[in-house]
Amino acid sequence: MASRPSAAKKPPAKKAAASAKAPAKKAAAKKAPAKKAPAKKGAAKKAAPAPKPAPNPTGGIYRLVRAVWLGLAHAVGAVFRGIGQGAKNLDPAHRKDGIALLLLGLALIVAAGTWSNLRGPVGDLVEIIVTGAFGRLDLLVPILLAVIAVRFIRHPEQPEANGRIVIGLSALVIGVLGQVHVAVGSPARSDGMQAIRDAGGLIGWGSATPLTYTMGEVLAVPLLVLLTIFGLLVVTATPVNAIPQRLRLLGVKLGILPDPEEDDEYTDDERYDDQWRESLPAARGRRRRPAPEAYDPDSAEQEALSRRRGRPRRSAVPQPEMERPMDAVDVAAAAAAALDGAVLHGMPPSPIVADLTQGVSVGDRAETTPVPTPVPAARPKQEKLPKSEVTNLGKSEVPDLTKAAPEQMSDLPTRAEQLQLSGDITYSLPSLDLLERGGPGKSRSAANDAIVESLTTVFTEFKVDARVTGFTRGPTVTRYEVELGPAVKVERITALTKNIAYAVASPDVRIISPIPGKSAVGIEIPNTDREMVNLGDVLRLAAAAEDDHPMLVALGKDVEGGYVMANIAKMPHVLVAGATGSGKSSCINCLITSVMMRATPEDVRMVLVDPKRVELTAYEGIPHLITPIITNPKRAAEALQWVVREMDLRYDDLAAYGYRHIDDFNEAVRNGKVKSPEGSERELQPYPYLLVIVDELADLMMVAPRDVEDAIVRITQLARAAGIHLVLATQRPSVDVVTGLIKANVPSRLAFATSSLADSRVILDQPGAEKLIGKGDGLFLPMGANKPTRMQGAFVTEEEVAVVVQHCKDQMAPVFRDDVVVGTKQKKEIDEDIGDDLDLLCQAAELVVSTQFGSTSMLQRKLRVGFAKAGRLMDLMESRNIVGPSEGSKARDVLVKPDELDGVLALIRGEA
Repeated sequence: MASRPSAAKKPPAKKAAASAKAPAKKAAAKKAPAKKAPAKKGAAKKAAPAPKPAPNPTGGIYRLVRAVWLGLAHAVGAVFRGIGQGAKNLDPAHRKDGIALLLLGLALIVAAGTWSNLRGPVGDLVEIIVTGAFGRLDLLVPILLAVIAVRFIRHPEQPEANGRIVIGLSALVIGVLGQVHVAVGSPARSDGMQAIRDAGGLIGWGSATPLTYTMGEVLAVPLLVLLTIFGLLVVTATPVNAIPQRLRLLGVKLGILPDPEEDDEYTDDERYDDQWRESLPAARGRRRRPAPEAYDPDSAEQEALSRRRGRPRRSAVPQPEMERPMDAVDVAAAAAAALDGAVLHGMPPSPIVADLTQGVSVGDRAETTPVPTPVPAARPKQEKLPKSEVTNLGKSEVPDLTKAAPEQMSDLPTRAEQLQLSGDITYSLPSLDLLERGGPGKSRSAANDAIVESLTTVFTEFKVDARVTGFTRGPTVTRYEVELGPAVKVERITALTKNIAYAVASPDVRIISPIPGKSAVGIEIPNTDREMVNLGDVLRLAAAAEDDHPMLVALGKDVEGGYVMANIAKMPHVLVAGATGSGKSSCINCLITSVMMRATPEDVRMVLVDPKRVELTAYEGIPHLITPIITNPKRAAEALQWVVREMDLRYDDLAAYGYRHIDDFNEAVRNGKVKSPEGSERELQPYPYLLVIVDELADLMMVAPRDVEDAIVRITQLARAAGIHLVLATQRPSVDVVTGLIKANVPSRLAFATSSLADSRVILDQPGAEKLIGKGDGLFLPMGANKPTRMQGAFVTEEEVAVVVQHCKDQMAPVFRDDVVVGTKQKKEIDEDIGDDLDLLCQAAELVVSTQFGSTSMLQRKLRVGFAKAGRLMDLMESRNIVGPSEGSKARDVLVKPDELDGVLALIRGEA
């Protein structure tokens, strides 16, 4: 009670302190209720110190100054942190430019130290490092650094060649300096450092001294000469077998030898000329970055044509080397340089660099061989359109200036991968030069400008706050990006579908709301000038990406201009459907050709089912087949049953050896980790992928629907881990062909143009396929994707297929599985008079022989057949000497004993 008056007499400051400590006291009271009173007393005693002095009027100024100081410190720190973050996220192109400029600076410093008498610590350092290392050739070091810096500036899109150039220059420098050291007299360390500097420097001393000490100068000099030649060949990327060709080209450039193409007339077709005129002005326009209002398609075409003295050749006649007028080379090189940024952001590989470097001398370019195309990392960035008008922006592909014949490309070195098959058979994959290159892609045309104006007019007339901000042109359709104003519903755009179709004069308008990954609505409108997508271009991208998986196949090119590839092993089964003429057969041809181009028969085996008998006949006899092409629907059903048995056998091995996937099992077999049990004569071999392609599922479902559906469902449910994959194609995607069980177990879909909305829902479970325009235009919905990707399917000609098939046949003959081929031969040896009654006849023979009673009425009762069928069965058994002739109403005599039943059944089935 004595503490209450003292608490009442507390000054305001003390009250504030007491109130601030009240929550602490409550918390302490909750934790230790028994010590509540002492805690209050202690708090009262702590709150009793002498009263605080009156607030100082300068305290506010101090706090103000402190706050200002901290604010400035935070601001300065934020600025420096932003600069550091920006340097961390610096564009790779700027980083490469920085390296090039750094090399130029080093070249200037070294030149000042070696070419003149540079005084000071820097000059001494240059003399110690450069002159001490390179000796008499220190004068060439600045030139070498400058050349490397210029290459970084001119070719930032070729990082793959950096390692090759470093190795080549190292070999070249070591070989030359070693020869200089030997030529001067091979001074030793005992002669002093100055003598070594007057020779080949430390590098020359280190390369020549071991050779001269171990084998003498007679052998050391030739070895150093060979090392020098090797470095020169590596730097110029010249194989030994191409040296005569390069020398001939150099003679043509120097005017010593006549030019074989000088008097030829340049010929070209109208399509290629149109693509030239469409692509070159666009690329040049991006490099010079004109103002949007300065673009004029007509003047740009005239300017591009005036700079060209001739047209690129597309001749199939083999020529020693390709020549181009230098002005055309300059124009194309400018186009390639303008696309450097796009290449860095994952542009599909451009063939222009590889083509241009084959016809230019060393004085014009640093390298004279095709360089590897860059590996794509992501989609190319789409450029935005200004609000005022449409500019010449978007994605494009660089024109392919040449189309080399296979005979011409044979002079180049062959592909490196030579895969060894069992039995010491060397199988070489077909070269990509067997497939043609496609023409250049367009970035825009006058039709795109007109459609943008039409869309803007529609939005204005219907008072919708929206504008077209950009577009990406694909080979078949162009997707226009539309951004909405604030508080504008997306339904305002989707409700204008018919009005947009009317304005652009195209019924096949497809609206995507929104575009995946963007806050924009996409309007896909078909191009009036469609472009062809060649299979070779897509496979070249896969080769550039160094993805060597044998089941990677080429599909086509999407709306954004990027190539579409898919790994069938990850799909793992795919349903391809579309109406007649929509591009389904071309897709199947691309799948099979991709497998032949990238996989050996040891990697992938195929089962081809072609009930039409005309679609897949071109692939007859390729070594990848595990059985001849199946054209009979009944035999196709039996082949699917065999695939089920093969799947079960593979799973038995996986379970026996404790592996969950066929890839792990194959790797263990190759590494010797898996061995067959002791006493077993079986030799373990890696299992190849088994690809089953059914070209027309509807024919199979009409003949044996239950057996086919059961086999397909069982394969699709279990075969993924066993390395067995299905590709089902049909032109009638109805519910009786693509049943619910098949749809549920085939996760990946590829839909081409369909005739109705119901067919689109059967394939994709959503609309969209009914609005496709055919001829390869499709929607690809891989496993795990929410929305399908629109793409233009790749195309491969019959001539290309024939060349690839012939190459595969020349490499290896097909080896068919015995258990598949035997079943086929049995069917061929069945008598024609039996027909479809084989199973019934076997049952009747077994019944008659086992009972030794040949009665027609018994067959009617036991087999539940009519009198006519029972009489026919009895006649068939009589013709095969199973029963005797008829004796009126009596039962026939049985001429076969029960122990001979197996032989009789084998005779009926046509077995030996």
